[in-house]
This record gives sequence, C-alpha cells and structure tokens, in this order.
Amino acid sequence: MTRASVVGADMTTFGVHESTLSELFAEAALGAYDDARVDPDEIDALYFGNAMGGQTENDTHLAPGVASQVGLAGVPCQRYEDACATSANAFKNAVEAVEAGIHDTVLVGGVERCTPETGLGTGEMTRIFASASDRHYEQPTGLTFPGVFALLTKRHMHEHGTTEEQLAHVAVKNHKNGTRNPNAHFGKETTVEEVLDSPIVADPFHLMDCCPFSDGASAVIVTSDDRADSFDDPVDVSGVGHATDVVPLSAKPVPHATQAARDAAAQAYEQAGTSADEMAFAEVHDCFTGAEVMASEAIGFFEDGEGGSAAAEGRTGMNGDRPINPSGGLKAKGHPIGATGTAQIVELTEQLRGDTGERQIDGAEKAVAHNLGGDAATTVVSVMEVRG
Repeated sequence: MTRASVVGADMTTFGVHESTLSELFAEAALGAYDDARVDPDEIDALYFGNAMGGQTENDTHLAPGVASQVGLAGVPCQRYEDACATSANAFKNAVEAVEAGIHDTVLVGGVERCTPETGLGTGEMTRIFASASDRHYEQPTGLTFPGVFALLTKRHMHEHGTTEEQLAHVAVKNHKNGTRNPNAHFGKETTVEEVLDSPIVADPFHLMDCCPFSDGASAVIVTSDDRADSFDDPVDVSGVGHATDVVPLSAKPVPHATQAARDAAAQAYEQAGTSADEMAFAEVHDCFTGAEVMASEAIGFFEDGEGGSAAAEGRTGMNGDRPINPSGGLKAKGHPIGATGTAQIVELTEQLRGDTGERQIDGAEKAVAHNLGGDAATTVVSVMEVRG
C-alpha cells in the first residue's frame, strides 16, 4: 500500500564545502523543487535533519533559518536529531504527516558539515561524534565510534568466522561503485591488498574500512498518494519501519544482531506487503565495512553469518544477485551525518526512475534503505517502489 510518494529529489556533492549549513541545504532543496517542478508556495511544511550544528559551528535553531533560505518562511518547520539516523527520522515523520492528512506536500532533508572546513580537526570531530555513545559507561572510557563498530564486528567474526579479507571486499566494492557516482566523496577504486595494508584504526578496521567525514546536503519532496499522479515521475513509499535497541552496547543481548534494524525491516516489509526477496537492491549504513555485513543480514538479504562471504563472492556487487550500495554507500559516497538518511532516499528515487546512468540496477522495481544512529540503537528502514 502506498503511504506517500517522493516527487522531487536532489543532493549536493558529498565532500568538502566552504558554504554555510543554510547555503548547502538550499542547494539541495532548490534542486528538489526543480526536480518536482514545484514552487515554494506549494510546500506546506519542512521536516529538517541536522545532528551536530550546535556543537560544530555554534549554529542552532536551524529549521526556520534554512526555511527562510528556500522560500518557506512562515510554514511549520521541525528539526530532527537522531545521530546518524537524523534525516531518515525526519523522512519517517514526513511520510506519517502526509499519510495522516496533516500536510499535502512537504520538503524533507538534512545537512551537515564534518570536515576541517568547520575549523575542527579529526580529533575534535571524533570527540563530538562520540557524544552519541553512552554518556555514563562508554564516553568515560574513551570509546569512539570506530571502537563501537569494531566491537560489534569482532563479535560477528567470533560467532561466524567473518574475516578481515571479507570486510575489505566491502570497501573495494563500494569504492568501485563510487566511481560511477558524480556526487561521491571518493571516486577512486581500491584493492583488497590496499585496504589490508592501510593503518589500523580500531581492530579489525583499517583506515580503508572506515567512511570519511564529509560535508553535504540532501532533500526530497514528499506528497500524498492522491496528489502524486499530478507530478511527472512519482516513486511510492510503501513502508517505513523505525525501531530502537537497548543502550549501552554492553547491555545488548546479541550485540552483532543489530536488533533495531531487524525490527525496523520487519515493520517496513509488513507495511509494504513485501519481503527482502523482492528488493532489487539496498542502500545500507556502511559507516564501517563490518556495519554493511551486519546490515545485509539484518534486512534479510543473507542468513546470519553469510554477509561476509557474500561480499567476498561478489554477490553484493552491481552484477551480483543482491546488490548493496550502488551509490558507493557511506564508505565512498561520504557521510555528512544529518544528510545521509535522505541521500539514501534520493538514490532509491533515482534508481527506481531509471535515472542513475552507469550505476543503474536494471529493472529495479522495489528497493530498501537502512539508516542507523549511534551504536545501531536507532534504525529506520524504508521500502520504496515504482508507482503502479
């Protein structure tokens, strides 16, 4: 069943930007207007994601500010913060608002700047990212997010025999996909040997197992099922699941299961009346290579323990039977925290329209996006499909 439709989508390049947060978001939002062929006076509300603007750039109360930049001053504006799942949460709430008849057509998106253009180096930015870890048990130990996902991945390796070489294949595949995406932060291929030879960041992760800090913005326009046919090329949203897991990491019964992702995926597939088997591809939150392996199992693309071997066998590549992250994912496309969730929706929209050129998944009719926050304690999973 169609819950809402995406009728406009755009994003900036992900990488290094000198623009302010408002300027950067405006670039994506105005592109989404053009794609949908709408004027600002046709937009009823703004659902906006930004995770760290207050900490990184002393820039808060952002929603009305960015709304003013894109001709929406006066409409209801809401800002969402949910760590790396920030704009996916904004998208979920926008879909629910349209479905409930609260608004007809809304702008949804997110923006973040995470590179040294903010004036903050890698060390300080890593400390700010770690504010999404548990305040009482994890932050005092100095645990940062490479360490969080290293712990989850090491448990997966212990339980299932996943290897560092299998993880490296995830990086190789996503970097190759990134060369086909003009918006990607990295457009350079790599090899398993180069990944394994790169410096250790947090065992088992080498530098090339980790996504970059990026600047960027993304935006989509969501409208009601009834109005969608008045636009040129709507793509339907048939399911959005949202679940959380226990925090801190040490309290999770099976840490590497990423239970919130499993629960959110089950919700999204049930709403859509579909299953993982019907998905042509997935965009998943590969902040680290091990995160993609765990996500590929949590959304039902592979049985538990098979995600690593599937990556090494090429099954998740563009020509594999279960393509994952044709955009290049966070690993190569980049990861501006507040923009990542809706950037996945941009990729699904363009793929399902058949508009992604050399990275197109042929014949894609349905696809799924998986965006997590924190230590995977928040996950939003969205199912989209070609309008029937």
